[in-house]
Amino acid sequence: MTQRGLLPDGLAAADIRLVVSDMDGTLLDDAGRVPEAFWPLLADMTARGIAFVPASGRQYYTLAEIFAPHPGSLSYIAENGSMVMHDGELLASSNIDPSVTAAVVDTVRAAAAAGRRLYLIVHRIDGAFIESEDDHFIGHARHYCARLEHVADQSEIPGDAVKLAIFDADDAETSAALFTSIVGDHKMAVSGHHWIDITAPGTHKATGVAALQELVGAGPENTVAFGDYLNDLEMLDAAEWSFAMSNAHPEVLERARYRAPTNLEAGVVAVLAQLLEE
Repeated sequence: MTQRGLLPDGLAAADIRLVVSDMDGTLLDDAGRVPEAFWPLLADMTARGIAFVPASGRQYYTLAEIFAPHPGSLSYIAENGSMVMHDGELLASSNIDPSVTAAVVDTVRAAAAAGRRLYLIVHRIDGAFIESEDDHFIGHARHYCARLEHVADQSEIPGDAVKLAIFDADDAETSAALFTSIVGDHKMAVSGHHWIDITAPGTHKATGVAALQELVGAGPENTVAFGDYLNDLEMLDAAEWSFAMSNAHPEVLERARYRAPTNLEAGVVAVLAQLLEE
């Protein structure tokens, strides 16, 4: 399909009501920063009645800190769709079967004992929990979790988990097979070079998109989405105007309808700037 600049034909004239963007590798640069040029675009979208939604595997509380400079309230798709927040209130959430949580805890421990550099974060609505003492892993965990607590035994954390995040210090895609037989019908996605995320059955970023589309009266034809990794696939399917970052995972490049410049080139900002200008 031909394009004018960065925009596919028809997008400038479309009735856009919802813009959904992944964070790491998409909106954020490689230092984890929002481009400064994004903030005036966010104000412009808000003034026009276009809802901008961060959609991430990150914890909600971390996302809220990133967007604290924005004076208004945003909706958030957090924990890869396991938590959907609107106006500071929980709009939707989903829980993992406790037996799956227990099996993942045991599998990570066994793999670590066998010499694999695997670690686990158990995410609940109110925060995240680790039991590892490894400083390198703790640094990564704190980067993504504003609310993080160390516990002696993850299997004894009360309440249901909304997400299980497995960190592989080497290569997450090679470790996913360890969990295939124990997750059952739960959703498992490789969400980055080092991360595997497990969520409840049928739960992914697109379930959050669907909830917010209903809330704002939008369909796929009114939705723009940006992503770069495997946990973004369903989200991109939920938007007629789906953009893969040019440096995205090959499967994401294949699945999305259009391409944006890389996150290092502030590709999300570039596309949105042209859209709002036209």
